[in-house]
Amino acid sequence: MWTFTSDVEAYAAVAEPFLLGDPVRNTVPLTVLAGLRAGMPAKDPLFGWWSAGGEVRGAVFRTPPHPVGLFSVPVEAVAPLVDALGGDLPVLVGPLDVVDAAVRLLGEPARVVSERLYRLGTLTVPDVPGQGRPCVPGDFPLLVSWYHAFGEETGMPEGDVVERVARRLAGRELFVWEDEGAPVSLAGLSPSCGGVCRIGPVYTPPSRRRRGYGAAVTAYASRTGTDERQAQVVLFTDLDNPTSNAIYQAIGYEPVGDYAHVAYA
Repeated sequence: MWTFTSDVEAYAAVAEPFLLGDPVRNTVPLTVLAGLRAGMPAKDPLFGWWSAGGEVRGAVFRTPPHPVGLFSVPVEAVAPLVDALGGDLPVLVGPLDVVDAAVRLLGEPARVVSERLYRLGTLTVPDVPGQGRPCVPGDFPLLVSWYHAFGEETGMPEGDVVERVARRLAGRELFVWEDEGAPVSLAGLSPSCGGVCRIGPVYTPPSRRRRGYGAAVTAYASRTGTDERQAQVVLFTDLDNPTSNAIYQAIGYEPVGDYAHVAYA
């Protein structure tokens, strides 16, 4: 049975203990929950949990314009969820088997992005010219432009980019790699939730690519997660980008599971 609420604290009280049972696979819902509780804006949010046998067995969140998050939804709960939402799932993301179950009910989507979740094993720092550093307020205009470029390139915009960058900058969640005194690549690192931090986005302007900067800034942010935040570090990659998948594995990331991001408009 699905139960829904728009109250983030009511959702947290019921769903958070369940989500913390697997903080690696539930990194996104846990991070979203932490952000909302810290004041991250969300228009018309909806949260839900699936109960079976008197226990919470699944959770879902919808924070428009972002995708409906099916990360912790069991396959058997997909049909009741689609029915409860009246088929209103224009964009959704989750484990491959769960998304497949939703697509069978909703029909073929207009766009599919196949993703893989990785977890950091033993970090191997690449030998790349330059150095990493945390972002500072003076980086703000550059970060906003890079966030816009990342959203346009991936087809997955971040909503209010100015607000998001300002919040992440204030939270010390953004890092750049510098070469010859100039920023050349960006990586984000979420706060630790359940002992897990998540890398993303990672962006290098086209003119600076194929020099190892993306690997270098990812390794730098990853070390911040393991050493300063004492956390496991995870990231998602686009499976249609063999270069990024190879790069992340080369610095120590190991596959956890496959996911899909689908859109119907």
